[in-house]
Amino acid sequence: MSISWVNSIPLPVLAIATLLIVLVSLELGFRVGRWRRERSGTEHDSTLGGVVGATLGLVAFLLAFTFGMAASRFEDRRQVLVEEVNALDAAYLRADLIEEPYRSNAHRILREYVALRLDEARNNDLAQDIERPEQLQKELWKQVVAMNMAGPATTTKALFVESVNQVIEAQAKRTDMARHPIPSTIWLGLYLITIVAMAKVGYQSGVSGPRRSTAMPSLALTFTLVFVLIADLDRPLQGLLKISQQAMMDLQRKMADNP
Repeated sequence: MSISWVNSIPLPVLAIATLLIVLVSLELGFRVGRWRRERSGTEHDSTLGGVVGATLGLVAFLLAFTFGMAASRFEDRRQVLVEEVNALDAAYLRADLIEEPYRSNAHRILREYVALRLDEARNNDLAQDIERPEQLQKELWKQVVAMNMAGPATTTKALFVESVNQVIEAQAKRTDMARHPIPSTIWLGLYLITIVAMAKVGYQSGVSGPRRSTAMPSLALTFTLVFVLIADLDRPLQGLLKISQQAMMDLQRKMADNP
């Protein structure tokens, strides 16, 4: 199972760690720049500002690219949730058209499935989010097999089987997206390039004067917020940017009103 090391870190810890990394990089760069200025005088290198600007531009480009990736995946997860709700709703309604005892068994399993999905959304346990729905899917598929073995194929049976297949497909999509967050290589590259960029900013401040720029703390905070926002978008059920489960809750209420 591919889980990014960034996603295993709680968001508050990630925010503090990122802020410290950026601040330390700025401070180290500043001290090297001050040492350079005290040793050789003010550095009149016309390319220094250009190098710092180019590096910050590269960091901004990578952050924008990663943010776009995370935002797109966030929207995809929301769309998959809608697809899953529609498939479950259709399966529950079409189960009314099949004979007993398969009708009652299908309704019971589907109600358990929806309750399980809501419980998993609260707990955000990826291992159970994969294993437990698969167990209920197997139970539901057993009802499909038994129903078809008990009598001839009909249009209503085919419609129900189609809805069950859509439920399974939606679960597979959701599981695949949860298993593949933003790759660790991208996160590592972002942090390394950010460290280099912040060190260059600090170095430029150090060679320019004896005091640290007052803009450095706000710069560190801004970069930290962007990193945390991207990480939050990449976690479907954690943090502040959670995918609303209202559609699934509405479906649970609808099922309860029509047992």
